[in-house]
Parts: sequence; structure tokens; C-alpha cells
Amino acid sequence: MDQAPGSPTGQDPADQGPPDAHRLPTCYRHPGRETGIRCARCDRAICPECMVDASVGFQCPDCVRGGSGTGHPPAATRPRTLAGGTMTADPRLLTKILIGINVAVFIAVSVDSSLLGDLVLIGAWPPQPLTAISGVAAGEWYRLVTSMFTHQEIWHIGFNMLSLWWLGGPLEAALGRLRYLSLYFVSGLAGGALTYLLASPSQATLGASGAIFGLFGATAVLMRRLNYDMRPIIVLLVINLIFTFSWRGIAWQAHIGGLVAGVVVGYAMVHAPRERRALVQYGTCGLVLVVVAVLTLLRTVQLT
Repeated sequence: MDQAPGSPTGQDPADQGPPDAHRLPTCYRHPGRETGIRCARCDRAICPECMVDASVGFQCPDCVRGGSGTGHPPAATRPRTLAGGTMTADPRLLTKILIGINVAVFIAVSVDSSLLGDLVLIGAWPPQPLTAISGVAAGEWYRLVTSMFTHQEIWHIGFNMLSLWWLGGPLEAALGRLRYLSLYFVSGLAGGALTYLLASPSQATLGASGAIFGLFGATAVLMRRLNYDMRPIIVLLVINLIFTFSWRGIAWQAHIGGLVAGVVVGYAMVHAPRERRALVQYGTCGLVLVVVAVLTLLRTVQLT
């Protein structure tokens, strides 16, 4: 919905002292992934993709299967993610689908540039005092969604899809598919609503950056919940915010709206009490969507 954030390529700061002196153990199922979480039953190191929410702490998939007495536990006892979602064989499926949709729309726009005008987010056209015949103010609310999947420049979609792959995969594994999808769309819509509210109504914006910044916010919340080193994600976020406010042509409203929504929804996802988890998680998503709807209605009334 803007120009793309910087490519997230930061790494953990170098260890101090002797080599490997302060390295975290690696997941027993994914040897390349460092983690500070251990199974409450067998004490093996497990990464967010492998951790299963238990009554006390987290357990590894092997202990969960062993405790149930079968390799195929029923739905009620199926391994759960940190946020309560069902663990799946492909924890990046939705991330792949989202990237596929973005790429497909990019190809379609590249082939037929006339599609761009029907997909981007625009408040009202023509501008006041003329009566709007196009844009969100004219009833084309679908633009809040289609603009999330629309890119025009190759570098724009490249940066955004790299960010989506890097951030989305771990989040999808940690939250579960439905919760992850809710986070993505709520963040994207929040970014679009703030852009619609504050930007010039005749300014066209596009891109997945609002949703991407929502993933940034949720990743920071998740890393803090797991007691991971926060410095890498903070450095990446600061770099992206510097680009947001220093690079001309970027809709900063989409970035900030998505980031705030991502932090709020992400906090609800990973900190919701177990006994009311679904209510708190989806209730928070619903409340953010209500705010999005109210802001959209207020701006529409102002423009019409």
C-alpha cells in the first residue's frame, strides 16, 4: 500500500567471548534453528514450529504422541501451537498461498496495466468539490483488500515477498493457520484504513506493506514472549521505519496502521489466557476491525 520496507536481512549480533560460548541449543528436529525453549517432559530443545502448548510449559511432538498412546491423536488432543492453533504438516502453506496471490496479481497488472486503476487504494476521484465516482468514498470498499495484493514495481514486490516469507513462515508455525491469516488481513486493513483517513483522497496507494508491518509487530511480541534476543527484530524495524519516513512516495500511514494492529493482535494471540483463548484472540481481531470500519465510515462521510 506504499513503497516496500527494507529487506529484512539482519542477523544476531556476534557472540562475545570464545566461539560458541553463548550459543543457544538447537532444536532436536531442526538442527539449524537455535532456541531457548525446552520440552517440559524430556527437556529437549524445541523451536516455535515444534513446540506444543501443554498445561505446563511446552512439549515436543514426540512426547505429545507418546503421552496419547498413538501416533494419530484425536482432534481434541492434537498437538497445538503456542497460540492454540492446530499443528500442520506444512507450517508455511498460507504464506506460500499469499505470496502466490501477490505474484499472480503482479503478473496480471504487468500484462494489462488497465487493471491497476481498479485495484489500488484511492479515497475519491475526482477530488472535491466534484462528486466522487470512483474510490472508497464512492462505495468501492473492496479496494481496501485488493490494494493489499497489488504491486507495480518489481523491486516493490520483491522486498515485500521476501519480508513475507521471512516473517510469515515462523509466525504461521507459531500461531496456526487461521490465527495467522486473521493477523495478516487485520493488519493490512488497518494500514489501508489509516491511509484512507489521513492521506490525500486522490492519492493512489498499493502494496502489502501494511500487512508486512503487522507481521513485524507480531514477531516482536512473539520473540518477547519466548524470551528471544529482541535486538535483531528491533534493528530491522528501526531501519524500515527510517525508510518509511525518509523515502518519498511511501504511504507511512499504511506502515504505522499495520504495525499498531500487528502489535495489538499479536499480543492477544500469544498472551490470551488458555481458558478464554479463542474468545480473546478473535475478539481482539473483531475490535480492531470495528475501529477500521469506524475510521472508514468517518472518512467516507467527510468526503461525501
